[in-house]
Amino acid sequence: MDIKVLGTGCAKCAATLALIDEVAREMNIPIALQMEKDFNALIGYGVMSTPGIVVNGRLVHAGSVPSRGRVEGWLEHATA
Repeated sequence: MDIKVLGTGCAKCAATLALIDEVAREMNIPIALQMEKDFNALIGYGVMSTPGIVVNGRLVHAGSVPSRGRVEGWLEHATA
């Protein structure tokens, strides 16, 4: 599973990256997680407020740190 956190590297982006990594480890789900800071990538996904989260090429969230439950849902759905 490929997950990208789109953002500038701000505190919210770092917290989102850490949360996704933590939840994936707890659920024992292997992921390829990366931080994408390229402004063109953000625009390409239509992200106007960071962080943005892309799971397997699909934008699933933008504008805030997601809840733990939402992250769990994305991971469960993507592995089903």
